[in-house]
Amino acid sequence: MDNGLKNILITGGAGYVGNVLVPQLLEHGYHVTVYDILYFGKDTLPLNHPHLKVIEGDIRDISLFETSLTGIDAVLHLACISNDPSFELDESLSKSVNYDCFEPMVEAAKRKGVKRFVYCSSSSVYGVSDAPEVTEETPLVPLTLYNKYKGLCEPLLFKHMSDDFTCVTIRPATICGYSPRTRLDLSVNILTNHAVNKGVITVFGGTQKRPNLHVNDMCDLYELLLNVPAAKIQGETFNAGYQNFTIMQLAEMVKEVVEQEYPERPPLEIKVTESNDNRSYHISSEKIKRILGFEAKRSIQDAVRDLCRAFKAGKLPDSFTNNWYYNVRLLQARDAV
Repeated sequence: MDNGLKNILITGGAGYVGNVLVPQLLEHGYHVTVYDILYFGKDTLPLNHPHLKVIEGDIRDISLFETSLTGIDAVLHLACISNDPSFELDESLSKSVNYDCFEPMVEAAKRKGVKRFVYCSSSSVYGVSDAPEVTEETPLVPLTLYNKYKGLCEPLLFKHMSDDFTCVTIRPATICGYSPRTRLDLSVNILTNHAVNKGVITVFGGTQKRPNLHVNDMCDLYELLLNVPAAKIQGETFNAGYQNFTIMQLAEMVKEVVEQEYPERPPLEIKVTESNDNRSYHISSEKIKRILGFEAKRSIQDAVRDLCRAFKAGKLPDSFTNNWYYNVRLLQARDAV
């Protein structure tokens, strides 16, 4: 908080990353406002904390969003209709949430005197790349509308940067690990759920390369972005990943850790089946290390171990049947009501 950014608004703060990030920032003395539509509820947040405010709001409601920015120093924009299959639900909904309202939100933040706007894009904007290392300068080849709109928002943010409005984009790898609102529709988490609760790891494809990042490292990075000098991040885009492995390599890591965590069980089987998801890329996180000194501290194995311990503690009940762990399934269930 050296630069005076104390009051933080997090869009989507009741989601997977938000449920780890919000308690971390509160513990470190920040005042946090969560602005979230609350599709997944809010009870997993530390609601009794005196420095937490939760606003149930849609980011497309620009007037409510702008009112919510009173006194806010920095915005961490995490909210979106997340991951590629979500666009199969309702293309117009996803476009309106992930793209149409983005620039009006940035403009509102600037009008209200917000000093810093951090945009959470996605490393999936690279689509398929056979480059040995995908850097921030690599051309974007989006394969889905989710990738496309994530990428299209980036230049809209930078249009509005000024001496008193710092703008930065992060392209995170796929997040993994335990959160009070864990998602079980992301690669490492899916594989771990199958290993622990079905005794078989099903791999779709296997040769696709996917970068991953532990959820706690993601939160450490967001906090770092609130503290670094504006000059280091103004107008910059950073990849944020740690380990790049194929889906099959991830499955083998999951197998090893789960067998260690459950030594009384028989060895796990890995089954391979076809996949129509051919996204594959190997991102470089050299730039963020060089400029900001950021390096992930936690491994994929740490994420798997954290999930195993959450399963053992009964923190993730009904992990296949409860829609709450699955973004698309929950939205589909809402639409069906």
